Amino acid sequence: MEIRTLRSFLAVAREGNVTRAAGSLHITQPALSRQLAELERELGCTLLVREPRGVTLTDEGILLRKRAEEIVALADRTEQEMRTPAAEVEGDVWVGGGESRGLELVARAAAGLATEHPGVRLRLFSGNSEAVMERIDKGLLDFGIVMGHDPGSRYEQMSLAWEDRWGVLVRKDDPLVGRERVELEELRDRPLIVSTQSHGTSGTDPSLDYFESHGFRVAATYTLLYNASLLVEQGVGIAVCFDGIIRVGEGSPFCFIPVDGLPHVDSTIVWKRLQPLTRAAAAFLAAMREAAND
Repeated sequence: MEIRTLRSFLAVAREGNVTRAAGSLHITQPALSRQLAELERELGCTLLVREPRGVTLTDEGILLRKRAEEIVALADRTEQEMRTPAAEVEGDVWVGGGESRGLELVARAAAGLATEHPGVRLRLFSGNSEAVMERIDKGLLDFGIVMGHDPGSRYEQMSLAWEDRWGVLVRKDDPLVGRERVELEELRDRPLIVSTQSHGTSGTDPSLDYFESHGFRVAATYTLLYNASLLVEQGVGIAVCFDGIIRVGEGSPFCFIPVDGLPHVDSTIVWKRLQPLTRAAAAFLAAMREAAND
């Protein structure tokens, strides 16, 4: 498979139409159709279902789209790194992480880096620890911010000296408002909106699996807390979440109440052991160390 052919396939997957994809690639529609047919022959499977108004991906096509996006992204990163002049500190630094106030350290490091090395650009990827570590392993991320997760000995790591606190996001008319904290057992009969992500190995890690296995009432699940906050606002339930992600206080419809019985979660920045860092990535890591020690 050639990178050029994968780019063509991704254009068709994105547009859902061969003619429009050909236009975006500045090639003719017959030429693009020949590329796709040759790719299907090479792989020995059907990637696209041709329909009167466009195309849809088969299961094999969906898998190839995911892999092609990773391959093309890695090829682009490699080309950029090779083209960067030896004396320059510039280029993209790819950092992944979940929703946490701990990423304020990343923002602080990025602000300092922008002043010292304006040619460095930060590229953020949002995802849970599993998705972040997978992308680090594939070379698609330089660094990952993981919470409550031991990445193992294959990775370098540095504590960010930050702990996230669990609690519940509630509406301001909720009966819990005014409490300094609540016990976990007090939530047993409340409709909960919980994360589908696991943030650690603790037996009380408040993920979907924990609440379902302990008989709590789960009304909905989320991966992004902003979307969960919309459900809270409409009275679907109360969201189990980290503090500081959704704005509370004056002018906000929400309150955050800490929950006793749930662990605090520490944050760590990790990167692949023995993998050389680009000059831009090394400069970012130095900025992170400085931000963490402030």
